[in-house]
This record gives sequence, structure tokens and C-alpha cells, in this order.
Amino acid sequence: MRRSHIGVVLIDHPASSFDDAVTFWAGVQGVTPKPEQDDDQYVAIGSAGGLGLDVQRLDSGTPRVHLDIETDDVAAEVARVVDLGARFLEQRDGYTILTDPGGLVFCVVPVQNADLFDAHATTRD
Repeated sequence: MRRSHIGVVLIDHPASSFDDAVTFWAGVQGVTPKPEQDDDQYVAIGSAGGLGLDVQRLDSGTPRVHLDIETDDVAAEVARVVDLGARFLEQRDGYTILTDPGGLVFCVVPVQNADLFDAHATTRD
């Protein structure tokens, strides 16, 4: 038995617009942005309704939004969403990048926020 849920909405920006995006989205939420410790690629902008909201720095590309599915069993969750129609893109250290049937990028990641995960995850067989 495992659990999973959509845990984080990530607003992805290349370095050229990252700082402005962090300032903008923090202002929208009315919060002070919280950079991740030891990782300048992510800045937390808060949470709402069981979802975290982060701004992620991209190496290149255009701004986009993507979701992270948090789970306590990454391999099993990847297999489940592939069976639902997801397409595998890339395996990284501890997480997997996929697309939905229309090409929207999303990730399956280990639990990032235990409190939100425990409160909102769905139990799966």
C-alpha cells in the first residue's frame, strides 16, 4: 500500500526572469519568499489547499507551470501514471520526469512536505 497526491505547483522560469517572477508571485500570495536551503533553484511562495507553490529556476527554456506528484513509493507511482497514459521522459536522482498525454511536463517525487502529505495523500493499492 502506498500514498500519493499532487503536492506542489511549480512556476518555472529561466534565470533571466527568475528573480522578477519570485517577487511577483510572492506579492500575489502576500508572503515573503523562502529560498530552499542549499539550493538556489527553488523558492517557496507558500501553500494553499494542501498544495505548495514554488518558483523554480530553469537552466533554459520558456516559463511554464508544472506539477509534482509526491509519493512514498516513486517507482510504483510512476508505473501507475504510465498505465494511465503518462510518457516517461527522464529518470533523475530520486525522482522521475514525465508528460501527460498532451505533453504537459510533471514529476513524481518523494514526499517533500510530510505535514501536507499526511493530511492530503490518497492511499492506493
